[in-house]
Amino acid sequence: MTKTLIASAAPILIAFAAALTPAQAGERRFAFSYEADTAPAGTREFEQWITWKSDKGTNDDFNEFTFREEFEFGLTDRLQLGIYLADWKILRGTDDDGTSFKDFGFDLIYNLTDPTTDWIGSALYGEMLTGPEKFVLEGKLLLQKNIGKWMLVANTVIEAEWEGEDLEEQIGVWQNTFGVSYQINPSFTIGAEARHEVEFADWEEAGDHSFYAGPNFSYRHKNCFIVVSPLFQISNIADEPDFMTRTIFGFHF
Repeated sequence: MTKTLIASAAPILIAFAAALTPAQAGERRFAFSYEADTAPAGTREFEQWITWKSDKGTNDDFNEFTFREEFEFGLTDRLQLGIYLADWKILRGTDDDGTSFKDFGFDLIYNLTDPTTDWIGSALYGEMLTGPEKFVLEGKLLLQKNIGKWMLVANTVIEAEWEGEDLEEQIGVWQNTFGVSYQINPSFTIGAEARHEVEFADWEEAGDHSFYAGPNFSYRHKNCFIVVSPLFQISNIADEPDFMTRTIFGFHF
């Protein structure tokens, strides 16, 4: 039933997007990777993120739904601000079933080079999150190249997390994401995404390297867009979900 509900949500969102008309939507094509382009000065956008993880090798009943509500603002033609009103999650099939608030925060993206006119596009990304017994700092290098109707992206991510009642637990995360997308027409693109991640307990002991890959779809209509990226685990780690998908619906206002 859960999978049916998630699968049915995408066409509903697309239909809703098609009904809205005011402005032109952005160029976001990926759900797990950021592009190096930033929003033009004075533009505003709302994004609703939904990430679903399921089916662990150690627990076939595991389901986690995480949600993010974000506002993005183009401060200048090179500097973009994102504000996360709330990150929250729903757990099912575990001993901790229920709904919980995770954190809130903001990010800044500064564009360095253009992905079309320069040999490669690049940007720097910084993020801060805080919540109950949690504090996170994250930095990313965003790379992008546009070649005709093709778009290639790569992100390198370093994340530092402090967790626990006194924030005594320290976790380091190194992550890499990759994406390729082809524009079939001005509204619709298809492609693929991949993600690699490894955690370091106390910034010393490395955990397992997880790898995910899968297709990517995006649809844009005037001021709205929707991106869907289902990823499948290809690293065979029992404690990690075998499947995850992220849907991002957004509109300019």
